[in-house]
Amino acid sequence: MADLAEVVSRPAVPTRYGGGGEWARRFAAPLFRVAGPGSRMTGQELEDLKAGLMRRDEVADTFVRAVREDHAVTMPAFREALASGVPADAPAPLRALFAELEDRPAWVDDALLERGAAAARRIGKDGFDILAYGSLLGGYRSGAALQPLVRTGRFDDTLNRVGETGQWWLACTAPEGLRRDGEGWKLSVHVRVMHGFVNYQLERDPSWDWEFRGVPINQYDRAGTIGSFSTSYLLQARALGIRIPADDARAIMHLWSYVGWLMGVDERWLPRTERIGRRVLANVVAGFSLPEESSKQLGAGLITMLDTAPGLPRWRRFYERERALSMATLLNLGSGMHDVGQPMRPPWYPAYRIAANTLWTQLIGRLPGGTTLLDRRAERALVRMERLQYAGKRPPIAPVPAA
Repeated sequence: MADLAEVVSRPAVPTRYGGGGEWARRFAAPLFRVAGPGSRMTGQELEDLKAGLMRRDEVADTFVRAVREDHAVTMPAFREALASGVPADAPAPLRALFAELEDRPAWVDDALLERGAAAARRIGKDGFDILAYGSLLGGYRSGAALQPLVRTGRFDDTLNRVGETGQWWLACTAPEGLRRDGEGWKLSVHVRVMHGFVNYQLERDPSWDWEFRGVPINQYDRAGTIGSFSTSYLLQARALGIRIPADDARAIMHLWSYVGWLMGVDERWLPRTERIGRRVLANVVAGFSLPEESSKQLGAGLITMLDTAPGLPRWRRFYERERALSMATLLNLGSGMHDVGQPMRPPWYPAYRIAANTLWTQLIGRLPGGTTLLDRRAERALVRMERLQYAGKRPPIAPVPAA
């Protein structure tokens, strides 16, 4: 078992930071351009961001230690509290966890959450392509943060793993999904605690490379992840010709800021506005380390994930692989495909989507009743996507580990 006191005494910044050199600077350059003047962090602000590589989610960590070490609370009790509320006679660690989670920040606005959820879903299947071939694949380009995924045994189960992410996303963007009794709220807390268990396990693994990787699931990477679901999501949606009114964009950023808060992202790095989100994400990417072998393995799994979809004919699998490569080439600006070991393709599929989205969102969406038409169209597309990938059955979310 690793000596955690020794970990605390180690350098504040793991060597992975800045390991990408010129490659990382090229990766971050487009984000800095859209973030605008003054977007590069310096001085203490930059040092604080870098120090996030050695910072865990202390709320989840305290709870997990109460389960693993003190045996003060059981996982059945956690699941019951998550589903139905915390009983008055619940163990103190369980009450403390939910007291923290249920004490919503004053800045959370229910009306903005609902508007943001509806606006995010309105992007439809294109939104899922952005999440898969933009956010996830883009994140795989830097290898340093991928080891928790590799070591938890989910490395080869790409279709179901992406399906779990999709289920969580759908729950967060469902009507009232982020209320205390909403599935988005519950799944976000579920994932936060699951990450706490992963950290607990890996931090005590003698083979964990602290000097290079830092805390397994750390605040730096959490900030980058929530940025990919919000900031880069909006940028890439617009690149596909989707009109997103300013008020809708503001609401989407608000939604993911609250989701990030629920999942343990430091408030300082939440993407409260697009300007803030672009600035934080650009500085996170600028410190990325180089791709690793896991980058290529995960990239290949993502591009070919529909090869394992139930009942899909051979021609459709070929089409979906080519479609994925075409979309991923555009969203990763071409050169990013080399980082994940995948070939570039002409942007034939994005060209089709740009034409369709321009018609629907720039023209039809502006007409009376146009928003309702867009909503219905998006929901139909999401149903078709689930039917294609999972024969209409959503994969279950991975369980929180038992004590």
